[in-house]
Amino acid sequence: MEESEILSRIEILKQDHRDLDTAIDALRLMPMCDMIQLQRFKKRKLRLRDEIAMLEDMLIPDIIA
Repeated sequence: MEESEILSRIEILKQDHRDLDTAIDALRLMPMCDMIQLQRFKKRKLRLRDEIAMLEDMLIPDIIA
């Protein structure tokens, strides 16, 4: 992947991460909160965070010590 592709993918994932934050907050405010759906959203959010971190690591050049 080229750097520009990685950066655009990171931005998309960060937006998805923010959207999941909003969805989780909205789900928590519901009187009959669906705990299974809430857990699914949280797990997906963690996967997104891991993928973002992996892509950001790809942008850092390897330095031979």
